[in-house]
Amino acid sequence: MKKSKLFIFGILLSAVLILSCNKAKRNELVNSWKVTNVEANKKPLSDSLKNIILTNGQLTFTEDGHVTGFLLREMTDGTYALTKKGKSLVIKDETGTPWPCVSTITKDELILEAEEVKLTLKKI
Repeated sequence: MKKSKLFIFGILLSAVLILSCNKAKRNELVNSWKVTNVEANKKPLSDSLKNIILTNGQLTFTEDGHVTGFLLREMTDGTYALTKKGKSLVIKDETGTPWPCVSTITKDELILEAEEVKLTLKKI
């Protein structure tokens, strides 16, 4: 009986630790970010597209899982999901089209690496 209680306690403790790690990264993500660098991954990007993204690129993540801003076009009511201890971010626009990327989040920098592009954003 004691071993089963200890086992259940261990599972609960593990779940709490996993959830707290994701929440900590989510708290670092919640803010407004400005695109400061654009790099093409597989296919080259035109200079005009890079300039549009650098000039207008901005994302605002809210605590309730919503995102607004501009990347390739205006996003007024998107959603996001942050998983894998903050290393995986999926942004969905208003139509539900997903944009999955590998994310690196620090206190003042956000790096989003998708299949076609790598974006560096700074907290504003």
